[in-house]
Amino acid sequence: MGFRYTGNAYDRRFLPRLTTKEIEALPKEDILVVLPVGAIEQHGPHMPVYTDTLLGEALMAEAFEHLPEDAPIWLLPSLSYGKSTEHLEFPGTFTLSAQTLMMVLQDVSASLARSGFKKLLLFNTHGGNADLLGMMAREIRIATGLAVYRLDPGAVGYSDSFTDDAERASGIHAGDVETSLVMAVCPEWVHPELAVREMPRFPQESFFSFRSRSFAWVTKDISASGIAGDPTKASPERGEAMLRKAGPLLAEALQHIASFRMESLKE
Repeated sequence: MGFRYTGNAYDRRFLPRLTTKEIEALPKEDILVVLPVGAIEQHGPHMPVYTDTLLGEALMAEAFEHLPEDAPIWLLPSLSYGKSTEHLEFPGTFTLSAQTLMMVLQDVSASLARSGFKKLLLFNTHGGNADLLGMMAREIRIATGLAVYRLDPGAVGYSDSFTDDAERASGIHAGDVETSLVMAVCPEWVHPELAVREMPRFPQESFFSFRSRSFAWVTKDISASGIAGDPTKASPERGEAMLRKAGPLLAEALQHIASFRMESLKE
């Protein structure tokens, strides 16, 4: 799937392709600028460390194929490095500190505001970024006046019908879903013969669960291999099907965000 610098996302809606004069002329009041934020970190013995950033790029490329031609939505290059400190004990993890990522987000958003843009979407594909991005969305709003939004691809439920309850509960890293997607996007980057099943036993109590983030863990606490899930079930066919389902769902979400007006919140 040759999505890098081709297709609607890059041929028509990749903001850095424009000149300074072209960017100056854009009707910025209505434009939503999308900043994908990924990571470079271990994904078990079978997957590339670029997985999270790669999948963010692939999902956005697919989503932009389903946008109307006049959609006021533009794409920035991905922030490839995220906050991956939970994976530090594994080789190949290249992480920013929380403080560095916060400063990068502040600087990029300040540049957007200086160029006249009004809306920013942080599109996140790494779980370890989630809390920081949620906090920074408000800080950017305060510092720049930008309307700032957060979206994780899992929020649109594109993978739910392709996997089972056990994977949905514990398959949070390098499992069935991510492995299937990378098999569809860059199959030569995956080594399925090295995949192993390792399912963390997360507590199920609502007040003490993984989903409620009620306890801190690093990857070595939950997995010996670096995997949390079952990549042995993965297939490129299901990865392709997930991408095809994700595209229109994400495109719809992007259009809803682009049309939202902050002033509509007050009577």
